[in-house]
Amino acid sequence: MSDAPEVGKIRCDACPVLCYIAEGRAGACDRYANCGGELVRLDPLTAIEAGAPAVPFLGDAWDGGIVRGRPFLTAVGAGTTYPDYKPAPFIVSEEVEGVDMVTVVTEGIFSYCGVKLKIDTDRHIGEERSIVRAEGEPVGHVTTSEYGSRMLSLGGVEHLTGGGKAEGRVTCATLLALCNREAVELSVEGGATMVVQAGRAPLIDGKEERLMRVGCGSAAIGMFAKQWAPHADEVIVVDDHITGVLSEHQAGRMLGLEPTGIRVKGRRSTPGRYFQVAEPGAGWGGTDVTDPRAILRPADPKKARPGMTLFMVSTTGEDAAFFRLNEALEPEEEDLPPALVASAERVRENCEPALTSALFMAGAGGSLRSGVTENPVGLTRAVRAMLSNVTIGGAPAYLWPGGGITVMADVTETPHNAFGYVPTPALVAPIEFTLRLSDYLALGGHADQVRPLAEVIGGARREASAAPDPRSARNFRWGR
Repeated sequence: MSDAPEVGKIRCDACPVLCYIAEGRAGACDRYANCGGELVRLDPLTAIEAGAPAVPFLGDAWDGGIVRGRPFLTAVGAGTTYPDYKPAPFIVSEEVEGVDMVTVVTEGIFSYCGVKLKIDTDRHIGEERSIVRAEGEPVGHVTTSEYGSRMLSLGGVEHLTGGGKAEGRVTCATLLALCNREAVELSVEGGATMVVQAGRAPLIDGKEERLMRVGCGSAAIGMFAKQWAPHADEVIVVDDHITGVLSEHQAGRMLGLEPTGIRVKGRRSTPGRYFQVAEPGAGWGGTDVTDPRAILRPADPKKARPGMTLFMVSTTGEDAAFFRLNEALEPEEEDLPPALVASAERVRENCEPALTSALFMAGAGGSLRSGVTENPVGLTRAVRAMLSNVTIGGAPAYLWPGGGITVMADVTETPHNAFGYVPTPALVAPIEFTLRLSDYLALGGHADQVRPLAEVIGGARREASAAPDPRSARNFRWGR
C-alpha cells in the first residue's frame, strides 16, 4: 500500500499511527486536525500560575484581577516530539530570582502508564488480586488495601498492549477518562460495581460513600474511650480489620473498667483487639453483618450480669446501637441514650469525606528524553541528581527511586482535559522539565531551540469561559 496521501489530505506525524487527515477533520486521536491544509493542535497551549493550583488564567476570559506568582508554561497543548529525535515543541527560558532557568515541555506518548486509585470506603469491594473490568474488559486489579481505603491498580503496558485489541482500547479509554476527572464505571470480579471519579465520592453498588472511617476499631477505642466509659458498661467498635472492645483494651483498663464478660467472635490479637470477627462485606465496619450482635459469643456468666449495657458502633459512626443484657445474658436493643447519640455524631464528625483519588503514573525514561537532549541519559542523570524538576501539566510529580524517570502525579492538580491519547493505544500526558540554563547546556540540551517565555506565551491562552474556538475538536468529525 502506498504511503502517498490522498488528494486533499495531509499526514500527521505526531504519533506512530500517521493519520491522513482530510480538510475540516481531526485525526484518530482528536488532538490534531487539518485546517486549511495546515496541521493544527486543537487544544490551546496552556500556562498556569506557578506555585498555585492548576487554574487557567491567561486569555480573553481573564477578569483583570491581580495575578500572583509567575506564569508557568505547561505541556498541555504543546504537541509531541514523535518520531522522538526532534527537539521538544517548546524550550523556554526565563529569569527566576536572578537565575536563568529553562523549562522543556512536551506531550509524552506513554505506553508504560497507569492510574492508581484510592477509594475511601470500609465496604468490601473484592478480594485482593481480583480483576477489575471496564465494559467487560480487564483493565487492572485490586491491590493491597490502605488505612480506610481500597486501592486499585489500573492500566499498564500489559493491559494496553499485552491483551486483545478490545482490552487495549478500553484500558486506554478508562485511563484517559480517569485522568481527565471523568466518571468511570468499574466492576470487580466477585465483588462490587463502582462509579469512580477523581475528587468525588465513590458510588459503590449504587450507594454513595459519605465518610472515610475515623480509624480501626482499636484506634476508635483509644480516641473516644474517655467519652464512652461513663455511658455504657461495654463498648464494641465493629471493624472488619480490627474490632475494639473497651473493657479489655488498654484504654479501658487505664480508666479503671472491669471485665464485662461480653465476648466477641474472631481471633484475639492483643487485649481488646480482635481480627476476623465476621466476613468482609457492605455492613457494619466493612463486615457482612447488619445486626452487630452477630459478632458476639455467649456472655461469660462468671463476669456478665443482667442489666449490663452495651454500646456498639461502626468505624464511621453511621451505624450505632444500644443494648441491655436480659436475665439470660442476651443483649436486647433499646433506644440510644442522648449522650451516645452525641457520641456517634462525634465519631462521624472526625471522619473525613470519602473521595476517590487518582494518581497518574508513568515511565518517562524512554524516547521523549531526546526532545530534551541529544544524549538522553543526561536528562535521566539530571533528574536523579535533582538538577531538574519534573511536573505533569504543572502538577508536582513524585519521582520513584531506582532507575529511569518513573513519576506519579495527582490528576486533580492538572488543568482540566490535560490528557489525551493515541490509538496505538497509549496515553498522551503533559510533562515538563525545569532546570538551570547552565545545567541544561551541560547535559547537551538543544541550545538553538531555547526561546524566551514572554515570546512563547504571547499567543498562549487557556480560557476559563469563552466561545468555542472555531478550530476546536468539537467542530471536527473523527476520521483520517
